[in-house]
Amino acid sequence: MSSQSGTHAKPSFITLMIGSIGVVYGDIGTSPLYALKESVKAASGGGGINEPVIFGVVSLILWALTIIVTLKYVVIMLRADNKGEGGTLSLMALAQGALGRRYAFIPLLGIIGAALFYGDAVITPAISVLSAVEGLELVTPAFHPYVMKISLLILIGLFVVQSHGTAVVGALFGPAMLIWFAVLALGGVTGIMVHPAILAAINPYYGIAFLLTHGYLGLLTLGAVFLAVTGAEALYADLGHFGRGPIRVAWIVLVFPALSLNYLGQGALVLSNPETADNPFFLLYPSWALVPMVIMATIATIIASQAVITGAYSLTQQAVQLGLIPRFDIRATSEYERGQIYIARVNWLLLIAVIALVTTFTTSESLAAAYGIAVTGTMVITACLALIVVWKLWKRPLWIAISIVAPFLLIDLAFLGANLLKIFEGGWLPLLIGLCLMIIMFTWRRGSALLRQRTKRDEVPLRSFIHSLEKRPPWRADGTAVYLTGHSDTAPSSLLHNLKHNKVLHAHNIILTIETADDPFVPLDERVSVEELSDTFHLVRLRFGYMDEPNIPKCIPEMRRHGLKIDAMHTSFFLSRRSLKQASQSEMPDWQDSLFIFLARRAHDASAYFHIPSDRAVEVGTQITI
Repeated sequence: MSSQSGTHAKPSFITLMIGSIGVVYGDIGTSPLYALKESVKAASGGGGINEPVIFGVVSLILWALTIIVTLKYVVIMLRADNKGEGGTLSLMALAQGALGRRYAFIPLLGIIGAALFYGDAVITPAISVLSAVEGLELVTPAFHPYVMKISLLILIGLFVVQSHGTAVVGALFGPAMLIWFAVLALGGVTGIMVHPAILAAINPYYGIAFLLTHGYLGLLTLGAVFLAVTGAEALYADLGHFGRGPIRVAWIVLVFPALSLNYLGQGALVLSNPETADNPFFLLYPSWALVPMVIMATIATIIASQAVITGAYSLTQQAVQLGLIPRFDIRATSEYERGQIYIARVNWLLLIAVIALVTTFTTSESLAAAYGIAVTGTMVITACLALIVVWKLWKRPLWIAISIVAPFLLIDLAFLGANLLKIFEGGWLPLLIGLCLMIIMFTWRRGSALLRQRTKRDEVPLRSFIHSLEKRPPWRADGTAVYLTGHSDTAPSSLLHNLKHNKVLHAHNIILTIETADDPFVPLDERVSVEELSDTFHLVRLRFGYMDEPNIPKCIPEMRRHGLKIDAMHTSFFLSRRSLKQASQSEMPDWQDSLFIFLARRAHDASAYFHIPSDRAVEVGTQITI
């Protein structure tokens, strides 16, 4: 029975729900390790820890989880899916489809959101693993010199195994996180029993009163409170993997109650003994449970890190398909699950960045200052794009769209403002990472557009060119030639150069152009369209979704069903290899020209990217100034 026949049983609702607990909620599920600790530290301002501080902090955390995660993401954003897929770039595609491609600010928002995500992808593994391993210091202070080294070993091991795929490890994610959330809830209940009065913090009055009476200190506290909701974007980004229902039920039935109980328990513990504020999470549990809890916390943080790493792979694949960055070598690690991919360059760049972070900041407390800005920036962009989707795509009156989205946008902006106060303490880091990636994306997008304009000026109209060949036909060779081009209305430069140098044309010729749809996936039966240009020429358009693997050989059977005589083993694929040189005068600054040429030279080989067999690919070089 084959898996290859496509007869797999659809996963049950319970299976999907448990899977979502492991992948979607890994990041937010490890926030209790450091969120309340950092919030209390910010709220006390180095002074005494008293009841208004604890009640205010716990109330703010609970209502941040309620408003941002439950209302904004679980209730509203999960409805804004692009054919089942979520995330910033999916939302960008929806908004662009609703308004049209003439509005340049929509891709701009998508680029900023995608760039900021990478800043989060670097910090999450570092802060999560460090905060878990730091629990060893409570077992015995003798572990202190080894915390950073142990954290680095775990992180290096995590990135090294990525190339083997996540299928086997992924099967363990759900059950492991199920146990983790049960332990969170148990620890919380134990803490609440010590000081039941903490339950009053459920009242939003305490959080609002704290902000109104503490001024600048309240704003600093808001920046720390945001650490409790930093995994909220994963709800939306991983929508396509599990579906709206399982993600919602997992949050409402298990994750939200477990997190709320744990934060209440930590607050109760600190109320009864302010000295526990240095590490309230681990001190919720008896001393004999410390080592098992450190092990469990480490496993949970590895899972949280894994979710962010695979998210970075998926985002990179989408960005390549949407023309925001150069081609990467994207390798599928599962023949059954198309979402499981591995991108070596991204993996090793992330590892280098994570190692640099851990060795520079050394503790989770130091890293907490750098955490949050990237996520709040992404959330603000999500709210802006959501306004367009509710207004134009869902066809709600503008005032209704504003009344739905504006409250969330204002809260996101408040959190962003609070996090911006941490810029000089380390918050500059994700902004720097995001800025560098934005420059790369803008440069690639702009340079690619100029390159298309330049090559289009030099190309010959396809139909008139074919008509001229029929009048004076060249020598013919047996077989089929496929010429890849980005413009279906002009003759590919590889075709022109082949005729110029070899003076020969194949018996059958296919002009192949590849388009990226605004949808995440395009069904195979809708992927191929064929137009006959002459007896020996056909124009084929292949449409891939921005999350599809652009595999040309896999489309050949579908081309045959459209009447084309094509066989991968008796077909030559002609591609143009452009050698770029900087022009004396360019529409881009010199530094941007140099950056674009640098990126183009390091783009993954087109024949490998489109899975064309190396022994069937013929590359024709052309030199272009830009």
